[in-house]
Amino acid sequence: MGYKVTFNNKNKVFFNALKEEVDAYFERNGLKKTGNWRLYGKTMVLIPAAILTYLVLMLVPMHWALSSLLWFVFGLNMAAIGFNVMHDACHGSFSTRNWVNEIFGLTNNILGGNAFLWKLKHNIIHHTYTNVDGVDDDINNMPFMRQCSSQPWKPMHRFQSIYMFLLYGFTSLFMFFMDYIKYFSKKVYTTPLKKMDVKEHLIFWFGKIFFIVVYIIIPIALLGWKAWLVGFLISQFTLGMTLAVVFQLAHVVEHAEFEAAGVDPVKIENEWAIHQVKTTANFAFSNKVITWFVGGLNYQIEHHLFPRISHIHYPAISKIVRETCEKFDLNYIYFPTTRAAIASHVRFMHQMGRNPGHLGL
Repeated sequence: MGYKVTFNNKNKVFFNALKEEVDAYFERNGLKKTGNWRLYGKTMVLIPAAILTYLVLMLVPMHWALSSLLWFVFGLNMAAIGFNVMHDACHGSFSTRNWVNEIFGLTNNILGGNAFLWKLKHNIIHHTYTNVDGVDDDINNMPFMRQCSSQPWKPMHRFQSIYMFLLYGFTSLFMFFMDYIKYFSKKVYTTPLKKMDVKEHLIFWFGKIFFIVVYIIIPIALLGWKAWLVGFLISQFTLGMTLAVVFQLAHVVEHAEFEAAGVDPVKIENEWAIHQVKTTANFAFSNKVITWFVGGLNYQIEHHLFPRISHIHYPAISKIVRETCEKFDLNYIYFPTTRAAIASHVRFMHQMGRNPGHLGL
C-alpha cells in the first residue's frame, strides 16, 4: 500500500453477529450464495440482446432517428451487462465454478475495461477502503470533481453539481484510457499493481484491440465515420452516464461518511463491516425494474458487506442487515426512490463545491 490504513477488527462483534444470521438464512433455505436460474436467465437475455442490437446497427439500413435510438438502447444494454453479469462474475459470485466466473468476468474487457485491473481497483481497494480519500480510487478518479471535504477545493468546483453529469457521460471512455496509465505505471492510484503474468498481459492487449476493432474500425467501415461518431458517442455516453450515476448513488450522497489517508498510518476506529455501513447507501427497493436493471446494486450495503454473495439474494438478506444495524444502533442509509438518491447526490456535490474558506471550515 502507498498509504497504510487499518481497521479496529479485534472483535468484529457486528460482522460476526450479522454473518451468523445470513449464513443461517442460506442454510435454512438450502440455497447457494452464488447465482441461480434468475441470474443465468438475465445473462441469456442481456448478452444475446447486445449482440443482436450491434448486428442490426451494422447490417440493417435505417433512418438516423431509429439508429440513434438503437445506439442508446445498446448503451443501456451494455451497462446492464456490466451491472448484472460482469460485476457478479468478477466478484466470484456468478457461479461456484471459478472458470465460469473468469469467463463471464471478461465481459469487463468487452465493455472497454480490463477484468484484472478492475478486480484490484474495485474488489480489493474500493471494497476494503471505501470512501477513504487517498486510497479509494473511486472517489479520486474523476477529474475536475471534489467528492469529499478532505480533497482540495478549486474555484471550478462551485459549478460541479451542474457539469458533473456531462463528465459522467465520459466515464467508460475515461476508464478505457485510464487502464493504460494503471498498466504502465504499475499501480492503481496509490496502490502498487501486483505482477501480471503472460496470460493477463495478452488479455489486456486483446481486450483493448477488440474494443478498437469492434466499436471503431468495423462501424466506420460499414457506416461511415459520421454515422459511427454519432452512434459511438450516444452509446458510450449512455453507458458512462448509467454506470457513473449508479455507483455515485452508493457512496457520494448525504449521510455517507468519509475518511482520509496520508503519509502517516491511519487506524479507523470502527471494524471494517461498520465502516462499510457508514460509507454506503441504498435506494429504491420497491422499484423492481431498477433492481433488475442495476443488478441489485441499489442494495449496496448488502453488497459491500457480502461481495461474494450474488446480487439476486440481496433483497432477501436486506431485512437481516437492517435488523442487525438497528440492534447495533447503526444508521442504515436508504433513499426510497432513485430520484431521491440522485437529489441527495446533487445536494452533496453542491455542498462539496462550495468554498470551504467561505464556510468557515
